[in-house]
Amino acid sequence: MKLSRIGAGVAVALTGALALAGCSGGGSESADGSVSMTLWHNSSTGPGQEFWKKTVADFEAANPGVTIEIQALQNEELDGKLQTALNSGDAPDLFLQRGGGKMAAMVEAGQIKDLTGLLSDTATGEIPQTTFDSASIIDDKVYSMPVAVLPGGIFYSQDLFDAAGIEGTPETIADLESDVEALKATGVAPIALGGKDAWPAAHWYYFFALRACSADAMAQADAEKNFDDPCWLEAAENLEDFAATEPYNQGFLSTAAQQGAGSSAGLLANHQAAMELMGAWNPGVISSLTPDQAPLADLAWFPFPAVSGGDGEPGAILGGIDGYSCSVDAPDACVDFLNYLATADVQVEYYKAFAAPPVNTVAQESVTESYLQQIIEAYNEAPFVSQWLDTVYGQNVGNALNVAVVDLLAGQSGPQDLVDAVNAAAAKG
Repeated sequence: MKLSRIGAGVAVALTGALALAGCSGGGSESADGSVSMTLWHNSSTGPGQEFWKKTVADFEAANPGVTIEIQALQNEELDGKLQTALNSGDAPDLFLQRGGGKMAAMVEAGQIKDLTGLLSDTATGEIPQTTFDSASIIDDKVYSMPVAVLPGGIFYSQDLFDAAGIEGTPETIADLESDVEALKATGVAPIALGGKDAWPAAHWYYFFALRACSADAMAQADAEKNFDDPCWLEAAENLEDFAATEPYNQGFLSTAAQQGAGSSAGLLANHQAAMELMGAWNPGVISSLTPDQAPLADLAWFPFPAVSGGDGEPGAILGGIDGYSCSVDAPDACVDFLNYLATADVQVEYYKAFAAPPVNTVAQESVTESYLQQIIEAYNEAPFVSQWLDTVYGQNVGNALNVAVVDLLAGQSGPQDLVDAVNAAAAKG
C-alpha cells in the first residue's frame, strides 16, 4: 500500500510550424454526426504502432461515424511539439499525458478536458484509485486516463552477470560498484547510458535524490520551487562519486537512448552492456533491438540499490504512469476512446505490445514475465512513489535538471553547480 506520493496532486498546491504541419490536431463533429479526431502517441516500435492501429480500428468499427487519425512522434520530440500545438490552439484531440507539473500547466492554461464523472465503471473499478491519485488528479478533478505503470529500476542481462561471477543482485551502491568492477573484467560495458538524450542520464540523479531526500523534502521543493535542502546537493555528490568509478559505456555522452543497436537499450539487447537504469517500458524497446527482434531471453530486473546516510524511505520508487488526455475542445467520442483504453482486453493487448505493466488489475493477471511481476510487486509495496522528477517539477525545471546532470557527468560542472542551475530555473517559474 502506498502511504504517500508525489505526482499530479502536489504539482498545483514543439519544433516550428513547418514541422508541425504533418502532425496537426483539431477534431471536428460534422452536421451528419460523424466525428474525426487526432491521436498523438510516442511508440517507435513495430508492435507498439500496430497496437494503436488495431485499437483505433476496433474502436472505429464499434463506433460508426468516428474516425481517428494517428500520429506517431519520437519520444524526445513529443513534449515540445505538443506544447507548441496546445499553445497554438491546434492541439490533437487525444495525446500521451505524462502528468505532474506538465499536466498541471495544461490544466492552468485551460488546455485539457476535465474527465470528472465521465469515467466508466470499468475504469474506476479495475484501475486502483491510487493510480489515478498519482497521475490523473489535480484539485480533485480527473484529467487523464492511466494506461501503464512504468516504475524505474535496473534491467540487466543474467548471462553477463553469470559470466562475471556475480551472484544475486546488488542491494547497496557499494554492491553495485563491486559488480561494475567484476563486469569490467569480462570486457563488457557494465552500464549502458544514453546520455545524448539527457533524460536517461538524469534518471541516475533522480534515484540518488530519492534515496537522499525525504518525501517531505521532495514535496517542499515542488511547493516552494526551491532546492536548497541539503539532500539535493548530497544526491549530486553521490552521483559524482559513483560516476568516478567509470561504470558507463564508452562514449555514453553521445549515445542515444532507444534508437538503433548502438543506443543504450541496443547495447543491452545485444549483450554489449550488462545493465541499464530505465523505466518499465524498456523491455519492449529492448525486444525491438535484439538481432531477431524477440524478447531478450535472459533479461532480469532489480530495484535501485540503497544509499547509506540518506533520508529517503527504503523501497521508495520512481517512475511514470503513462496516460492519455483529451484536449479541452475534443469531441465527446474522445472520452469514449479513453474508457475503451481502460478495458481489460485492450489493456492485455497493450501489455503484449509494449511488454509493460498495464494499470488494469484484471489485465495484470496476464503478466507472465518474472521481471514485470517483480516491478509490479515493487510498485505495489513501495512506501513512497514519485513520478520522474522532470515531470513532477514541470518542463522548465525538468529541462534544466536534465541538462545539469549531463554537465556533471561530462565533468563540466560540479554538484553545487547542478543545484544552482535547477534553482535558477525554478526562480524563473
